[in-house]
Formats: sequence, C-alpha cells, structure tokens
Amino acid sequence: MSWEAELEELRYRQQLAYKMGGEERVARQHAAGRLTVRERIDRLLDKNSFHEIGAISGFATYDESNAIKTFTPANCVFGRGLIDARQVVVAGDDFTIRGGSADASIWAKFKMAENMAYEFRMPLVRMVEGSGGGGSVRTIETTGRSNLPGGVGTTSGLDLCARNLGQIPVVSIATGPVAGLAAARFCASHFAIMIKEISSVFVAGPPVVEHLGQKLTKEELGGHKIHTKSGVADYSVDNEDEAFVAVRRFLSYLPSSVWELPPRTECHDDPARADEFLISAVPKDSRKAYKIRQIIESVVDSGSFFEIAKSYGPSIVTGFARLNGWPVAIMAGDPYHSAGVWTANSAQKITRFVDLAETFHLPVVHLVDCPGFEIGLDAEKSGVMRQAVRAIAAINQTTVPWCSVLLRNVFGVGGGAHQPAGRLSYRYAWPSGRWGSLPLEGGVEAAYSAELAAAENREEALAKITSKLSAMRSPFRTAEAFWIEEIIDPRDTRRLLCEFADTAAPLRTAGKTSFTLRP
Repeated sequence: MSWEAELEELRYRQQLAYKMGGEERVARQHAAGRLTVRERIDRLLDKNSFHEIGAISGFATYDESNAIKTFTPANCVFGRGLIDARQVVVAGDDFTIRGGSADASIWAKFKMAENMAYEFRMPLVRMVEGSGGGGSVRTIETTGRSNLPGGVGTTSGLDLCARNLGQIPVVSIATGPVAGLAAARFCASHFAIMIKEISSVFVAGPPVVEHLGQKLTKEELGGHKIHTKSGVADYSVDNEDEAFVAVRRFLSYLPSSVWELPPRTECHDDPARADEFLISAVPKDSRKAYKIRQIIESVVDSGSFFEIAKSYGPSIVTGFARLNGWPVAIMAGDPYHSAGVWTANSAQKITRFVDLAETFHLPVVHLVDCPGFEIGLDAEKSGVMRQAVRAIAAINQTTVPWCSVLLRNVFGVGGGAHQPAGRLSYRYAWPSGRWGSLPLEGGVEAAYSAELAAAENREEALAKITSKLSAMRSPFRTAEAFWIEEIIDPRDTRRLLCEFADTAAPLRTAGKTSFTLRP
C-alpha cells in the first residue's frame, strides 16, 4: 500500500493555505496598493528558493465524517530562502486574515522564525503588517477571558527579538498599518523600512487615539514623514519593490551572523583616485556650509555609499560604504544641519550606529566636523548632555578599527569624541581643520571678558585678540607639538582610507562582542 491518499490530502490542505484570506480579501489587499505576503516573499528572495515551514497550520472545522469542512490558515508565513545566494529566514504577516491580528495567529510560527535565524545564524527579514499582539478586544469573547500581557516563565517574543540583535542582521519592513506588539517587532531590528503612503506605525491606531481627542489619519499619526524623523524608521521607499532592493543592499554589507566577518566585494574603482574638487570642498569662510555627502561619495568606492536614517538627527550622517571592496561604517558631521552640532537625536543616532558597527565587526571611518553639543533652552530640555555622553561611551566601548579625518570643526567634549580614547586609531587632518575647547567666535568674549571690559575700544580689542589667537590656532602649530599626527592633502584622502581598510581587515575578529545594539 502507498501513502498517496495522505499526500493528496497534504496537497489539498496546501491549496487551502495558499488561498490565504480568500479571493475577496486578496483583491482588497491589491486594491489598497499592497502585495500579499506570498507575493512579497517571492519578490524578495532569489527565484524558486523559498522553503516554507508550517504552511498548513491554521484553524479547521470538520464534518461528521471527520473530513475538513473549513480552513483558515495562520496569518504568519515563514521559512528559509536565498538572498543573493545566501540563506536567510523570512517571516511575514498575512493581512488578508483578520488584518494580521493575533486572533488568527499561531505564535509558535513567529517564535520559530526568530529561533531558527538565531540557532542557524542566518539573517532575518520580517514583513510586518497588522497588530500581531494579544489580539483585539474581541478576543475576550472568543477566549472567555482577558489576556494578561507577559507572564512568569513565558515569552512575548520580544526577548527573542532582542537576543537576535546581538547575533544576526535583522531587517523589518512595515508593509501596511502596524500597531502594538507588531510595531515593537518592527523597531526591534537593525534596519527598519517604511513604504510611503502605505506604511503606518503606531503604539495605538487612530480609533484608539481619537478617544484622546486627536482625530488623525493613519498617515498623520504614524506615516513615514513622522517616523523617519522620529527615528522609528531608518529608511523610506516609494514602493514595495524598492523596499526589497534596500533589504538586499543593507544585508550585502554585513556578515550572516556575528560569527563571520563582513564580506569583501570586487572593487572596480582605483584606490588611488584623487578628486580635484576636494582641495576646495571645505570653504575658507568657516561660516559657510558644504556638502558632506559629496565628500563621502568622492572618497569611498564609487556608488557604494548607502545612507541610513537620513532624516533622523540630520546633523550626523551615517551609512555603509566600501573602501577597496571592504565594507566600512561611515559617520560624518553635516554642517547644513545645525552646523553639525550633536543634538539629542543625533547623539542617539550615533550610539545606535556605532553599536551596529561594533556588533558586526565593521571598521569605522569618521569624517569629523563637530562644533560641539547643541546649546540653549530647547537643547537642555531635550537632555542633550545625557544622550551625548551615552554616545561618547558607545564610541569608547568600540573595539573595531577606527579612522578619523578632521575636516573642519573639532570643538568641546563632542569634538573630543571623534575617536575612541585609550587605544590607537588612524587620524588625519585637512588643512581646513580648526579645533579647541571652544570656537573663537563667542569663546573670546567669555575668556577675555575682563580685558574687553577694561578696553577703551571694545571692538578693536576684540579684533586684536581674535586675530592673534587665529594665527596661533593654525593646525600647523598643533602638528609641531605632535598633537595632530598628520595634515594631508584632501585629494589623498581616498588613498589613505583604502590603505586603512586594507590594514584593518585582518584585525577584525568574528564572534559576539561584549555589548550589542539595543533597539
């Protein structure tokens, strides 16, 4: 006897599962401009590489002869697949079944996806859509009791999410409205993507918030414009296909787990390339801004810069790039935003980014232009000092190789944190570099207040003191004392950074770090 009858039933159940929420709800999903979870997985992964796990799990009813009568699949679809020939775990919420609510979920699937990625050291991609928490208020009626969040010896799954942050790359895409625990899962990732006009992320959605007297649309409450600035989302795209491209690109800079090293790619860009514009990239007038991204693009491998969290804490630019094919983490001050000062948000951005580089063994290149911390009443209310000191602690805790290039301002406590203290790093300065405890502008009045008060002509005395100090603060004076090791021609920056990447590569050490990224 064969088992063909049983295999026929298996295929029948699989067909039921592949129908998801049914034709009407699938059509509704498409009408809203969104793909179904299975379409998303097919577009993200290498062709025909998806191996689904638990496809026939769900909720069934049976007739009197014990034949299946109705079947509702669990609204989590997960399994293994390939991205650029590398194994990953992918898990997605099926919004066509109870709107992605936990009422229709089987939590073992979500947890197995997290555990599989952790135990087998594979990157994890989450496609989050729905609430994904303890269920709606209707759950009280269906279960006959009220859900108690958390519990002794139990898990909500967020502990698994937090654990994975220290072991494997985790990417989340908000593929529709996301609330509650699903929003927490979205944030518990290294790279969180939102889709413009489609994604929305919130603690509680508009119907709940309306009870606070705030009548808002999903977009107004938690759309991409809100959360790329709030720091909840790291990236926004125009459509789902662009999100899948971003996932692939992000993962290309990282190892599959902390037990490996970031992979090198072939470099088709001359490591000794010297762009002429760099000699005048930083204006001699210190009051004028310049385009830091143009400098970054010039010194890294052509087309390799991938910026992360562009709209959050914009006085600091962060992202990945390659130098002679080696992946590195890039951090730079942006004088177009608050003159490049560290705000509370930009300090939090630094902390998270530096933790990411440390977790996955990426050498750091810091293009420095820091006039110090943000000052003023609003800055104090934001807690800038605590957040900035936290960022400095993160920098000093790193063990990955580090290279700083001092482009212009290096002032105050923030300027002093341009590289880890207590260990040797590469450091170069451009001739445009200027540094000190405080900028002369404003600092002279504070330091020479008595002399200026006693002067017959205050403005003449101020100009004389400023002129004298300006000459003395020349970077060449600092180099005389070996307080700065090398002043370089800006056009040599790429060559020296590629040399740094080559030198740093064998120093990278696989394995878990003493601390890892926190959400």
